[in-house]
Amino acid sequence: MKLIAVVLIVLYLYTLSFGVFMTDFFRIPTPLIFCLPLIFLFREKEGVGFLYKRELILLGVAIFLYNAIGFSDYTVFMANTLCIGMCALYFNYFVGLDRERFTITVYVFIALLTFSAIVMVLNPFYLSQINDLRSMLMGEPVVQSPSGIATYQFNFGYQLAALVPFLLIFTFVFEKTVIVKILSLLACLLFIYLGMQRSVFVGFVFSVFLFLILYYNYKAIFIVVVAVGVAFVFYTYILKENMDSYNNILTKNEHNMDEYNRSMLAAENLRIYSEYPYGLIFYGKDWSDVTYRNEVFSSGITSHNAYLMFLTYVGPFLGLGILAGLYYKIAKIIINAFRNVKKKEYAMMICLCCSFIAVSINSLSHNSWLVSANGPTFFLYFAILHLNFLLNRETKHDEKIAVNLI
Repeated sequence: MKLIAVVLIVLYLYTLSFGVFMTDFFRIPTPLIFCLPLIFLFREKEGVGFLYKRELILLGVAIFLYNAIGFSDYTVFMANTLCIGMCALYFNYFVGLDRERFTITVYVFIALLTFSAIVMVLNPFYLSQINDLRSMLMGEPVVQSPSGIATYQFNFGYQLAALVPFLLIFTFVFEKTVIVKILSLLACLLFIYLGMQRSVFVGFVFSVFLFLILYYNYKAIFIVVVAVGVAFVFYTYILKENMDSYNNILTKNEHNMDEYNRSMLAAENLRIYSEYPYGLIFYGKDWSDVTYRNEVFSSGITSHNAYLMFLTYVGPFLGLGILAGLYYKIAKIIINAFRNVKKKEYAMMICLCCSFIAVSINSLSHNSWLVSANGPTFFLYFAILHLNFLLNRETKHDEKIAVNLI
């Protein structure tokens, strides 16, 4: 039975991480196929009340306003609600109070993202073979290459944004050797270089630098200088010499110099927002209604900023209130984790929080985010909430033991 449970865990997290919802092979939504058996057949024996009522209500309202009312897309509304709801049920009832199940879940998630990154590294060298493999693993034809197990490059970007901070910071908080830390840094740089995701690079640098400053204080400057030196040598003598002819983050930057500028898109989005300050849904309009004569958005693109687009549709009153409700608890958990950054029991929490920060930064340049049921994002969201619950429970248990001893 344990083997069946492990297989179901891997398959469920596989479909969650890579956004596999329904294919020609799976004619039933994959969360129902792989997650429901875990909840009903392998439910954690020690019961726990439902922990995520408030979060699911807020997410349900946000998804309904954005997808059902804003875009009039009830299919996406139901699909996103199902994906997020099943993830909450997975952590609440399958993981429950079992710390081992939680650890296995996180490691399987990271292993899957690492596998996807390795597929991406091989993609430029074996284009047709890897694309065939990607199509088989996704259950649909791939559209953009190079990439990992994703149909589009931007989908893969969220996988990479979640992966690279975790890989590097993990080696610090779990006190791995210097060689392991350097190898982890080089792997992250390779993934980012060939992954061609500038927003991933920004999220990686910000989250890692924030961690180093809080973990090492002034010593972080020396570590950053060494890391920059290692990165420069790695790029000059390995990446540039051997992989410069393949698509990479630098060539993408050169090719896209005249393409859509993110700052210009955001500025134009703000101008449109100022014309409809209460939110498009209150004016009975959608994005195409307000941009069909706009030269900047004439091709049908958006501002590629998930939060700005959400506020454009929902308006400041509902939008900011929902955002505050969704992120307030997470923000408190992250702040508390950084205050306890050197405590061993917070090591995994630090890794998850930095990954979540990087993924959230990635959404500043793309349309997918928590409310649109982006797999890595909502997985990290509920993983952080659940680990916080486990840590609080363990703390209370330890305090109770200490009182009894006294």
